[in-house]
Amino acid sequence: MNELDTLLTDMLIKGGSDLHLAVDSPPKTRIDGVIHLLNEQPIGAREMEALLKEVTPAHRWETFTQTGDVDLAHEIPGKARFRMNLFKNSWGMASVLRQIPSRIASIDELDLPVALKAIASYQNGLVLVTGPTGSGKSTTLAAIINHINETSQKQIITLEDPVEFTHDDKNSTIIHREVGEHTRSFSAGLKGAMRADPDVILIGEMRDMETIRLALNCAAMGMLVFATLHTNNATKTVDRIIDAFPADEQNQIRIMLAESLCGIVSQLLCQKKDGGRIAVHEILLTHGALPNCIRTHSLSNIRNIIDQNRDQGMISMDASLSKLLEAGLITKEEAYMKAIDKTRFTA
Repeated sequence: MNELDTLLTDMLIKGGSDLHLAVDSPPKTRIDGVIHLLNEQPIGAREMEALLKEVTPAHRWETFTQTGDVDLAHEIPGKARFRMNLFKNSWGMASVLRQIPSRIASIDELDLPVALKAIASYQNGLVLVTGPTGSGKSTTLAAIINHINETSQKQIITLEDPVEFTHDDKNSTIIHREVGEHTRSFSAGLKGAMRADPDVILIGEMRDMETIRLALNCAAMGMLVFATLHTNNATKTVDRIIDAFPADEQNQIRIMLAESLCGIVSQLLCQKKDGGRIAVHEILLTHGALPNCIRTHSLSNIRNIIDQNRDQGMISMDASLSKLLEAGLITKEEAYMKAIDKTRFTA
């Protein structure tokens, strides 16, 4: 076993989710959202280079040395798979590795809202799963794709950087494509996917205008498109997409988004009272009034749509936090920190 895998194995034993490596610093791990020392032995510059180079394919290492940044997947066979980011900082080479569960859990096993099963049954449109880094977006998306795979006969194409969860064919056919390995960019991969007869496309992240525009086009063409963004609620998500474009294009993007958007699942992780973490969600589903809200930029009305349609499976982030608080799963302080309307949790 190489030195990196030894560190990762130690991290797994201690219940860590992320391994942080930096020159002249001891390895650290994140456990339940908090950073801890994995051991007290600093890693020197030469040791760091050898440790990272040993597990990085030659062509990816070349990219890293040229650009100072690269993403890839790393696997310890039979144990776990990791998303690995190599980067350079003022001290030299560094890396962060995040564990990807080897087994894809179902929507029920993850105790995700039942509305996600309804989302998985959509035939077309754009569905966005949003939240900050480390909030479990990839895990939630994997559960939705798994549900489609088990219940439908579809052609599913995933486009990621790197590929995280790998799905075996069940009732559907799944093609995994990795940016940097199988295609040069998300936009190039999307153009190729549009010609590959997909029913469902999963985009790891909508990073630029071209990728967003192509995703909207795919949804308009009758495909069901899933993608992620780093936003905390439905209103901010719509705003972020529109604001990604120059002012003279925003009206056209509003029209395209109004016609295509059929769901937003925003997700945060909260610290539980008794240790560990629990996911909290805001869910916006397709609704007759939603397109007009987007076209007219009346985004404040999205909150009303969510609040008035809880019986359809919609729920706001603050309402979800209130449920966890009432169930005694989180503290009032944790609810306050994660809330959008903080006055709701100050009484």
